[in-house]
Amino acid sequence: MAPRQPSTRSNSPARRSRPKLFGQSSFIVLRRAAGLLLACVIASGVAPARAQSTSFLEKRVIGTSVLGTPIEAVRLGTKGGVVVVVVGVIHGNETAGLLITDALQETVVPNGIDLWIIPTMNPDGTALDQRGNANRVDLNRNFPYNWAKMGKPGYWQFAGKSKASEPETKAIVAFMREIKPSLGIWYHQDLNIISPGTGLEGTMRSAYSRLTGIPIKRITGGRYTGVAATWQRHSVKDGMAFVVELGKTLDSTQAKVHSSAVLNIAMLLRDAPSSKLDK
Repeated sequence: MAPRQPSTRSNSPARRSRPKLFGQSSFIVLRRAAGLLLACVIASGVAPARAQSTSFLEKRVIGTSVLGTPIEAVRLGTKGGVVVVVVGVIHGNETAGLLITDALQETVVPNGIDLWIIPTMNPDGTALDQRGNANRVDLNRNFPYNWAKMGKPGYWQFAGKSKASEPETKAIVAFMREIKPSLGIWYHQDLNIISPGTGLEGTMRSAYSRLTGIPIKRITGGRYTGVAATWQRHSVKDGMAFVVELGKTLDSTQAKVHSSAVLNIAMLLRDAPSSKLDK
C-alpha cells in the first residue's frame, strides 16, 4: 500500500455572495430560523432529526472506477424534495466519512428531503488505502472547473493528464448534472475545520459547525485547483457545496452527531422560502 501522504487539504473557498437571490431581510429571517432550529436541536442533545418517513427509494451504480469497481449511490427520503448529496470519501486514505454515510443510511430522513448518499467516489483508493485512485490521480484536483496541471504520476496531488480525465470524476460530474443537488457535503480528514462561507451557504456551514463542534476557520496555503466542491458550486445551478474536514479519528457516536447535523441543515434548507432559493 502507498504510504499516507502529508496533510494538504482541499480548501473549499468561501462562496460568492448572491445578491440577486437574498436581501438583507431574507438573511435576518433565515438566521432567526436557523437559530431557533439549532437551539432546539442542541437542547435535546443533538438527537437524530425526527420525521414521518424512512422510505428507501433506490440504490444505483452511477459509474465505475479505473479497476471496474462500482461507484454506488443510495437514495432515501422524498422524491421531489430538496436534493442533498453527501460524499463520504474522495481521498481513499481519508475514510472517517464512511461512518457518517453508514449512520445516514440507518437514520430517519425527514419528509421533503431527497437525500443521495455516495459512500466513496474512490473505491479503488479506499481499498488500497491511498489518496488517489488506481491511476494515482488526486480526484480532488481532477474536476473540470479551474483545473490545472499539477505534478506527474506518483506525485501525491497529481491532477491527472487533463481535466476530468478519470472515470470516477466523469461519473460524479454526470451524476451531479442529472440530480442537480441544492447542497453537497464532501468529507475529508484530518484538519478538523470547516471553511467560512457567505450567504445561505455560510449559514449552512455555521449551522453544521455549531451542531458538531468543528470550528469555522479559513484554510490557508496549498494549491486548490480542480476541487470537487468548487466545481459543484460553479457548475450546478444555484447549488451549494462545502467541505467538512473531520479530525484524525471518528467513532460511531460522533458519526451519529454528524448524520444528525446533515439532516438538520437539510431541513433548514427545505424550510427556506422557495422565493429565496430561486429554484
